[in-house]
Amino acid sequence: MKLRQWSTVGLVAVATIATLNTVPATASRPYDPTTQSLGTLGLRHGLHVGTAVSMDALNDASDPQYRKLVSSEFASVTAENVMKWESLEPTRGAYNWGPADQFVDFAKRNRQSVRGHVLVWHNQLPAWLTSGVADGSISKQELRELLRNHITTVVNRYKGKIWQWDVVNEAVSDPWDTPSTLHYKGFWAQNLGPGYIADAFRWARAADPKALLFYNDYNIEAFGSGNPADDKTQFVYDMTKSLRAQGVPIDGVGSQGHLGTQYGNFDTLQVTAALKKFSGLGVATAFTEVDVRSQLTEGVQAGNSEEINPRLQASAANFSVLMKACLAVRSCLSYTVWGFSDKHSWVPGWFDDPPEGLATIYDENYQPKRAYQELKSDLIFAGPPYVLPRIAPKPRR
Repeated sequence: MKLRQWSTVGLVAVATIATLNTVPATASRPYDPTTQSLGTLGLRHGLHVGTAVSMDALNDASDPQYRKLVSSEFASVTAENVMKWESLEPTRGAYNWGPADQFVDFAKRNRQSVRGHVLVWHNQLPAWLTSGVADGSISKQELRELLRNHITTVVNRYKGKIWQWDVVNEAVSDPWDTPSTLHYKGFWAQNLGPGYIADAFRWARAADPKALLFYNDYNIEAFGSGNPADDKTQFVYDMTKSLRAQGVPIDGVGSQGHLGTQYGNFDTLQVTAALKKFSGLGVATAFTEVDVRSQLTEGVQAGNSEEINPRLQASAANFSVLMKACLAVRSCLSYTVWGFSDKHSWVPGWFDDPPEGLATIYDENYQPKRAYQELKSDLIFAGPPYVLPRIAPKPRR
C-alpha cells in the first residue's frame, strides 16, 4: 500500500486505526472486532468508511448522540450542504466560510479524512448567479470566469485538508429525461457547453496538486446495455476515458449509491465488474452517497412487521452488495453513507409521493439496523486473498 501517495489527512486517518473506538486485547479479554466501529474495521483494509454530516444536527445541543456517532463511528466525513456554492457565497463576492471551516476543523480534531462536496453542480447555486445568467447581466464569458474563480478560491482555502474533491457532480442526464438519449445536462452544460468539465478539473488541480479529484454521479453502480445512448454507466465510462486521453487530471469516479428496495438493483458481481472496468482506466473509485430507501406504505407506517422486516432485510442486502464490491476492488478507496440515521435523512423530504424512508443504517433513535450489522460483518470477515489493501493513485497533473 503506497501510503506516500495519500493526502496528509488520509495518512493521519490510517495512522490512527487504533484510536477509533478500539478495545485492546488482553489475556482475559480477547480481540473482538464486533466492538469496533465501521471506520476502524474499514481501515484494516485501507478503506475509509464515512458519512455525510449535517452541520445543523452536529451543532444541536439537544441531540448529542449525533455528534458522538459522527466522531466515533466513521473514518471520513463529507459536508452534506455547507460546501455547496449557495452556502459558501450567498451574496456575490462575500463568502461565508464559517460552517465549512467548522466542519473541516471538526474532522481534523477527530482525525478523519474529508471528502469535499461539491465544486460544480447545477443545483444549490446562489440566486445571484442563476438570475444574473437568466436576465443577461452575467455573460457566458463572465460565467466561465466566475466558475474558475469559485473553484480556485474554495480549493485554495482548503488546500491540504481535503482528501477527495467531488469536482463535477451529476453532469449526465437519465434515460427518462427529455431527450431520452443520454447527454450532458443542467445549468453548466447549457451555458458553457460540456468543455466546462475538463476546465473544472484543471482549475481544481492547479489549486491543489495533492487532492484526489472525482467525477460523481448516481445510477452508475453497474453497466446495462453497453450503449452510451441509454446506459448511463457506459456514458460516464466513455466520458472518463476521453478525459484521461486528453490529459485531464481526473483521479476518480464516485458512484453515489442511492438505491431503493422497490427496484431490482444489482448483485455484487455486477457492481464489482463495473468498478474493475473503471479501474482499468487508471482511476480510483468510491461509493459516495449510499442509502437504500423503501416505500412507507400504510402498513409500514402502522408498524406492521410483515411489511417492515422484508424492507429492512432488502436494505441490508443492498448496502452489503456495494460494500462487498468495494472491498473486492483495490481502487475503491471509500464508502460513504449519505447520513447514518433516519432521524436526519434527506429521503422523506424529497420522496413524498409515495412517501419513502428507512434509508439509513441507524433508526431514528440511533439504534443500529440490520444494514449496519451486515456492513460490519462484511468488513470483519473480509481479507486476503480476495480483499487486499487499497491502492490510491497519485493525483494527476
